[in-house]
Amino acid sequence: MNALVFLIIILAYIVIIGTLNERIFHLQSDIALIFFSLLLSIVLLVIRFIFPESSFSILVKSLGDFEFREYLMDGVLCFMLFAGASKVNMGKFKKNIRPISLLALLTTVLSSFLYGALFYGMACLLKLPMDIWMCVLLGCVVSPTDPIAATGILSKIGLSKNVCSVIENESLFNDGTGVTLFIFVRALIIYGSGEHFLELMVKEIGGAVAVALMVSYVLFELMKLTRNPVRYILISLLDVSLVYMICEHFGFSGVIASVVCGMFFSYSMEGMKRKAAVVDPENYYEDFWEIVENILNAILFVMIGLLVLNLKLCDHAALIIPVALIILVFSRAVGVMVSTVLTGKRIPGNYNLSEFVILMTWSALKGGLSMALALETAEYLPPDVYLIFTNVAYVTIFFTVLVQGLSVKNVYFALEKHKADRLSSKNRKESA
Repeated sequence: MNALVFLIIILAYIVIIGTLNERIFHLQSDIALIFFSLLLSIVLLVIRFIFPESSFSILVKSLGDFEFREYLMDGVLCFMLFAGASKVNMGKFKKNIRPISLLALLTTVLSSFLYGALFYGMACLLKLPMDIWMCVLLGCVVSPTDPIAATGILSKIGLSKNVCSVIENESLFNDGTGVTLFIFVRALIIYGSGEHFLELMVKEIGGAVAVALMVSYVLFELMKLTRNPVRYILISLLDVSLVYMICEHFGFSGVIASVVCGMFFSYSMEGMKRKAAVVDPENYYEDFWEIVENILNAILFVMIGLLVLNLKLCDHAALIIPVALIILVFSRAVGVMVSTVLTGKRIPGNYNLSEFVILMTWSALKGGLSMALALETAEYLPPDVYLIFTNVAYVTIFFTVLVQGLSVKNVYFALEKHKADRLSSKNRKESA
């Protein structure tokens, strides 16, 4: 399909869905896009089934044939991550750096392996052609929370700034852990061996941070030589795209590097504003990245909805998918609980352990990154196993975004009420 025609169709989806939602349904915008794009895709599938030989059916099929992974991983992901990281509150990040680090690293690793072990148990019962490492690889696909989904949805539902900071920053960093773990397990499946995990982590993360800081420092020094806000934007675009390309070429994590670039520019821009009377009077720089994030988020969620057009169901899907969702929630809860216990400090938001585990488990939304990783396995997994990966990843995204995304606000306020009652009861006992 012609790229311009495809873009027109995507934009038509976004405009029509956005307008209907604004006038009638009043859902959170990103949730509305993924929900109604799924419904529209199902309608298109029905029409294609009724008229299989029509030119319209050919058009519908071509819509589902777009290269989603290339679009996300090799195209817009670095810009979306940079935009999200640019909004990080460095004060909140430093305050919560210990729980964020443990949640981003330990929770993702524990959740991935526990998910894999439990899924392997189901695979043995159903006699699925999956060994333990394939199941762990699936855990690596679905365990990391997606920064795009988190920053696009959770920041708009009324969470406290402190709690929202932990969730957003964890989402920004744990996808890098998930990608690194994915690469490690993939090597075990393909070659039967792999680099030592710690060595791989140092290479992926250490190399990414080093490249991001060096390039960002040089380009920000260049930025100091100008007072043109448009040139600020151009330099930031050059920074994140150049860093991402270098990291991907040398085998570092371009995902982590993009996050570091965004945080570096955010921190440096704050420093420049403190020293100069006027830096960007019309807020062109911040507005540009806000608009880019909103547009790319909208396109991404519509494209995820369109994936159903060419999605095939795996064997035992009616059993595998519900069990996979239960395993997902359970493994995430265990990972969060262990990481929270190991923080050794007061839990963010004055929650107790159970309250914090519930919030961090239910707010763990998945997005395009999980689907991109699942699609990448087509090169080395058997076709029937690949179908399991795509089915589980796709339903996981829809479950977390629609079910959890629509209800997380109610869960949050219920937890806040429970916390208030608990603290009030504690204060009465202490005063008595």
